[in-house]
Amino acid sequence: MEDILKIAMIYDFDGTLAPGNMQEYDFIPAVGKKSADFWEESEALAREEDGDTILAYLYNIIKSAKNNNISLRREAFMESGSSVELFPGVQQWFKRINKYAKSKNIEIDHYINSSGIKEMIQGTKIAGEFKKIYACSFFYDVDGVAYWPSVVVNYTTKTQFLFKINKGIDSVMDNKEVNKFIPEEERPVPFQRMIYFGDGTTDIPCMRLVKSLGGHSIAVYNESNQSDVEKLIDEKRVDYALKADYSKGLDIDNVVKKILDKIKGDYELSKVKKR
Repeated sequence: MEDILKIAMIYDFDGTLAPGNMQEYDFIPAVGKKSADFWEESEALAREEDGDTILAYLYNIIKSAKNNNISLRREAFMESGSSVELFPGVQQWFKRINKYAKSKNIEIDHYINSSGIKEMIQGTKIAGEFKKIYACSFFYDVDGVAYWPSVVVNYTTKTQFLFKINKGIDSVMDNKEVNKFIPEEERPVPFQRMIYFGDGTTDIPCMRLVKSLGGHSIAVYNESNQSDVEKLIDEKRVDYALKADYSKGLDIDNVVKKILDKIKGDYELSKVKKR
């Protein structure tokens, strides 16, 4: 019986699966601010305190909501996420690529690796497609109200989740098992069987890491960031720069299928070498 090959596809969210930032669809308008003002306030706080920009924006979310009597309950974040739009073809992408993979005896686990809000992503139309959503999150008090960040995901902390996937560890809290030595051949998902999708600066360490360890990195773009993303090709930080359209027969669809074929072929050849 032919072995089933396990592959991980890891996606950033904002700018990768959805245009813009998820907070801009519903939350920021609800607190009576313009998107540019909200982000500038967050960056100004980080500059003033020489702090982490992600922590600053999470603080701004809690502060802005309290000042405007906006709910900070988990359900409210999820409701906000339901308004997030997706790039063309995203909603149909997972079923289609899973079907193609299955025809090659490949099983795909999909993951989110985002600096956005986990609870908002859980409210989107595609939340059920992911084995694990690694993203910023909150602690909630006894009344179910967010009061403090529980997970903060920035451009460097994103890389830790790649090693968790590599070693088959789902827990965000774990910091022991992920640092144990496990021979490469015993790891559930070698880096060579990872495909990383990102769009901007917070994804560069992950895209570069996956690429350097034999996996495949795809930077997606739209009209606003095409030149920035294509520059990543020149800098050899990513393998491919592709338009953010996941529809059947277009670049992302075609390239990922070819990558799956290559991963399968490399695996079959590796078995021949071991005979």
